Amino acid sequence: MSRIVVVSNRTPGKGPTAGGLAVALRKVLMEREGFWFGWSGKLTEQPSETARLEDIEGVTVAQIDLTRDDHHAYYAGFSNSILWPSFHLRLDLATIESHWYEGYRRVNAQFARALLPLLRPDDVIWVHDYHLIPLAAELRRLGARNRIGFYLHIPFPTPDALYAIPNHAELMRDLSRYDLVGMQARRDVAAFTEFAEHQSPSTFVGDNQDHIDFSRTEIDACPIGSEPDAFASLSTSPAATKMVKRMERSLGGQRLILGVDRLDYSKGLPQRVEAYEKLLANNARFRRHVHMLQVAPPSRDTIKEYQETSDTLDAICGRVMGHFAEPDWQPLTYVKRAYGQPSLAGLYRLARVGLVTPLRDGMNLVAHEYVGSQNPKDPGVLVLSRFAGAAEIFPEALLVNPFDTDETAEALRIALDMPLEERLERWQALMAAARKHNVVDWAVSFLDRLAPRGTASSATRDILYLASVA
Repeated sequence: MSRIVVVSNRTPGKGPTAGGLAVALRKVLMEREGFWFGWSGKLTEQPSETARLEDIEGVTVAQIDLTRDDHHAYYAGFSNSILWPSFHLRLDLATIESHWYEGYRRVNAQFARALLPLLRPDDVIWVHDYHLIPLAAELRRLGARNRIGFYLHIPFPTPDALYAIPNHAELMRDLSRYDLVGMQARRDVAAFTEFAEHQSPSTFVGDNQDHIDFSRTEIDACPIGSEPDAFASLSTSPAATKMVKRMERSLGGQRLILGVDRLDYSKGLPQRVEAYEKLLANNARFRRHVHMLQVAPPSRDTIKEYQETSDTLDAICGRVMGHFAEPDWQPLTYVKRAYGQPSLAGLYRLARVGLVTPLRDGMNLVAHEYVGSQNPKDPGVLVLSRFAGAAEIFPEALLVNPFDTDETAEALRIALDMPLEERLERWQALMAAARKHNVVDWAVSFLDRLAPRGTASSATRDILYLASVA
């Protein structure tokens, strides 16, 4: 059986693994031969030309160091100040610095040079996310002939947004060097296909204006999921129960509206709190009877646009408190720190409403985790953005336009008033979809499709299934 080589911006560290993706990939590598390759998290004076290998809790990890300047250009610069806002259709937040692209390519070339000596001819390479779009092209340039797959965890941009990205044609040509490209949702594949079929020629004389050939690259929607049954177990674990009891004492019978997100401008947090503000303004009967909890740990807080989002959210939360709070009642709690999965699972289970309203998102696993954590006898209601990839597989949620805060406020009212029978019917359909699109089957399916022709089998699925129930 071929080895699996996972490549991502960061490698896993020691201690508990956060997130379904990392858990699934760890299972792959613990049960099949292979290793995980990526940046160590260290910044040095000279870039690493060779990788350091170590065993981290049963997984072989190969790491390289980056220089401070290269990391800034590659990560904070091109990846997160150009690609991230553009892929999320926030061109107004994109900062264009031409030298960042040079650093982005330089780091991808460094990854390729350090990875190549570790490869065997039959290794299957699985590259993750927008930081590493050029990696297959760099590996091919060095002579690698392995099967290489790429998975985009964020949304794919519309053609107009794509054309605004510097060197977009070269990036798309890089994608054509992969054997399999997976995306979160059908809308992403549709946007990609629209570009592929209607490529715009360069306006600069002398540039290569040949259309990019994607005929040897398979493109498909491969929606990622979580582990819903694992979250169901976590939601009744001792740590979850402890969190639930603490919250129940604090709530005193109030119904909980819960949001859990990174503090990122793509998550629509200011709009979400504004919708809650309108719920209270339009429905006085809910005051003192509901409470909103927004958990939002900081994300990329050295980038100006993220700091501005944090400041805006602080101001809106202050406005809601000032308008509606009473000496003996607070309408909301806003927490800027992360919690472990057991505590989150307890909060999910307690919440009457899971409020998941990003302005644009690849999938959004919070929606999956919320569904998995519900009490089967008394489930809550998922209010979900139409612009999250999860909306394609969770049509039984209350789907909203997060830009329309009146619509979201009305969805909150409907969710809070929804009778048990309807809540049960909706949740059962959502849970069936979450189980169908679980993260283990996602990894198995992608790797089976990426495997060299004639070698894919049920072996990987059997291994991962045994690991998931162990």
